[in-house]
Amino acid sequence: MSSPNCNKRLSALEKVLQISRDMAATSDLDELLGVIIARSMELLEAERATLFLYDSDSDELFSKIAAQSGEIRFSAAAGIAGAVVRNKQVLNVPDAYADERFNRNVDRQTGFRTRNILAVPLLDYAGELVGVLEVLNKRIGPFDDDDIALAETLGAQAGVVIQRARLLEHYVEKQRMEQAMQIARQIQQDILPRENPQIAGFDVAGWSSPADETGGDIYDFFDLGEGRWTFMLADATGHGIGPALVIAEARAMLRALSDADLDIPAVMARVNDLLTADLSQSRFVTCLFALLDGPAGAVRYVSAGQGPIIFYDRAADKFDELPATALPLGIMEGVEFDEQVERRLATGDMMVITTDGFFEASDAEGELFGTERMCQIIRRCRDLTADEIIQNLRRKVFEFTGPVPQADDLTAIIVRKTG
Repeated sequence: MSSPNCNKRLSALEKVLQISRDMAATSDLDELLGVIIARSMELLEAERATLFLYDSDSDELFSKIAAQSGEIRFSAAAGIAGAVVRNKQVLNVPDAYADERFNRNVDRQTGFRTRNILAVPLLDYAGELVGVLEVLNKRIGPFDDDDIALAETLGAQAGVVIQRARLLEHYVEKQRMEQAMQIARQIQQDILPRENPQIAGFDVAGWSSPADETGGDIYDFFDLGEGRWTFMLADATGHGIGPALVIAEARAMLRALSDADLDIPAVMARVNDLLTADLSQSRFVTCLFALLDGPAGAVRYVSAGQGPIIFYDRAADKFDELPATALPLGIMEGVEFDEQVERRLATGDMMVITTDGFFEASDAEGELFGTERMCQIIRRCRDLTADEIIQNLRRKVFEFTGPVPQADDLTAIIVRKTG
């Protein structure tokens, strides 16, 4: 006949097996933690339990769920749970208030009186800590060796299942973020011009490629009528969703303030003040905003931190690299943008505007692509279309950088006089 102790152990092990089945039945992390807490209280005949997950990056323990308590977060270097983090062994504390590691503030805040604690490390497949389970106040007497053995068995099972649930949670979050980034990228692509403008006597093209799913660069064309078009090329600091939102805002403002009586300095001053009010001090936008007057064969622009602007004189076979005319947008209010550049273009002349992703592209040794290489390519391709010249520049940049990943957004506009 089996002894009462033997029967008790078998019954407890059956409970552990049932708990394992319950844990395996869910992949939702919050639900899983609730199962572990509730079942551990039943198994070890305790009044309360708290499960702390371990954040290895910050070396903190935190509870997503605590039976009859609120969320708690604290350094893994402190307390009874912290001792379990360091030793990765079950810790039995028969008298909590006699142990100097015990934090009495939690009891003071909750009104609960902790008598004894069984703290259990939860380990993953590789034996790395994923959390600590604290079971409080055994209903009859202190926790004993049988309780420790059960807790170790439960901890081994729970740690692996938590690891699985967290991996699944991270995977789902990664998928969600990737989907959100794809949507953001599609929205950003949708606001780029669908086609290049058709302007008598000119060949105009633009192109953009972000370094991430979304970028901080943009270009735009806007028809004012009678052969007059505005165009803009802008670059917000950084790349990703934040700069993409900033750059979309800048584009919308420039469009909204453009009309037949376009005053470029006034528009830029207004956009600068609006962006300065919206942006943090760490963000700004470099922006060239221009008017192409087709009938007059002239370009007039203001460049807020965007440069150099490259002009190619076909007759003289000469390049001019002009600097920006003003500070970038969004740095400070009240900036004046009175300095304008106006250039008349003869047949074969070009205006080339690119973001710094082109000339600051670097190879594996850190050498920059530079504007000199850009000018050489433009000269060799001067009889091609504006779009073909941009594609040649793009291809040569990628050949130059080789296997080095694209580090910055690439955006370009070329205005070429054809007749």
